[in-house]
Amino acid sequence: MSERLETLKYVFTVEGETEQWYLFWLRDQINLCETRKYNVAIDAKVQQSPRKFYKNVNVKTTPKATHICDVESNEPFHVAKFMNVLTEMREGSDQKGIQYNLGYSNYSFELWIVLHKKTCNGALADRKQYLKPINQAFGESFETLDHFKHENNFKRCLSKISLANVKQAIERAEKITSSNEKNGKKQKEYKGYSYYRDNPSLSIHEAIKEILDECGV
Repeated sequence: MSERLETLKYVFTVEGETEQWYLFWLRDQINLCETRKYNVAIDAKVQQSPRKFYKNVNVKTTPKATHICDVESNEPFHVAKFMNVLTEMREGSDQKGIQYNLGYSNYSFELWIVLHKKTCNGALADRKQYLKPINQAFGESFETLDHFKHENNFKRCLSKISLANVKQAIERAEKITSSNEKNGKKQKEYKGYSYYRDNPSLSIHEAIKEILDECGV
């Protein structure tokens, strides 16, 4: 079956290896799905700087990319870092003609991972507080988030989820966005990109939903 199906390609730049491992896992799960309409190829480069990425790509072969990143905190350093990422993404669109989309997590990618197993609607004071819901969601006892991010540990957590869980994560993420809207929280706009300063909030699910929808999964 896989040999007869057309392959759709998706390009990402990501901040770290956990995001890369997740996207490669997602690719494999889709390509194992018997009801898919297309195969999937995911090019996910660990590259925190969108500028360094788009300078070395051809818009004809890479007309579109999504940058996966964290807000991390409201501290000035992290805010400035996030703003710089958005600036570089806009430059890639304006100067190179690449459609650069944003897939952010506020505070961090751990929010998206937790949503595969459970809701995570409460605001946190620090991104380190995702450790408890991670352990609860996956039946683990990681001592730190760094421990969770070790390759064997992270991939063990991935082995406990399925495409059905991905769809549940999308639904939970959409509910977070809807709740933010109902509670009167205003999205910030910068360089043409929208995001919420308050946590929890995210847009990474939009890129994942697009892949699932286009592949008919």
